[in-house]
Amino acid sequence: MRYVKWGLITLAVLLVGSFLHYTLPQHDIVRIVGANTQRMDLGENAWFFAAPDAGTAVSTGGNRDVKFIETIRQNGRPMVYRNEDTSWGWPPYFKVNSFDIQAQAADLTSTEAAPRWVVITHYGWRNQLFTIFPNAVRLRAVESPDVTIIPWFNIFFFVFWGFILLLMRRMWLQFRERTIDPALEDVGDAWDVVDARADAAGARARGTWGRFTGWLGTWRGKPRR
Repeated sequence: MRYVKWGLITLAVLLVGSFLHYTLPQHDIVRIVGANTQRMDLGENAWFFAAPDAGTAVSTGGNRDVKFIETIRQNGRPMVYRNEDTSWGWPPYFKVNSFDIQAQAADLTSTEAAPRWVVITHYGWRNQLFTIFPNAVRLRAVESPDVTIIPWFNIFFFVFWGFILLLMRRMWLQFRERTIDPALEDVGDAWDVVDARADAAGARARGTWGRFTGWLGTWRGKPRR
């Protein structure tokens, strides 16, 4: 059972970690090389795409236009982001300015000879096998690719939830100390009383049986007439 317990704990940690890694904002420093719109037929990968842009008609059959931002990382490897509104859906970025971001991306396009570095804040994953892309939620031009990006939101997020978990643990310990432990002690005391009564009843039964067997023994030693 110990292995099952730790297996379930490990699985829960992996699921929560994957969820947070997908949902929380990340920052990449890239060079934008293109911004375009493509018609996509969404199938099993539709889970990893946001809803249609805010204010537009809902498409049917999983076929709609998706805006993309094509970039090159510092190490020369390509990275492609989708640019979709999240509106009031999940994750709660409340993004409704995908067209403005697309125009900003087109304006920040540069070449290898004269690069313009951009910090792209995004969420999600890039997976070529399932054709899924991270969603860009913000663009910001920087002077060089060596700038330091401090993830303030993620720091606040983990500090906040760490404080909440510590508070909940403290409340649970107090609740256990004030309610559960006394109840368990009362149950233990009641069980001790029952056990003591059972021992006393057993002792009385043994005493009665002993007197009865002793009385029978007195008859065994008497001579027959």
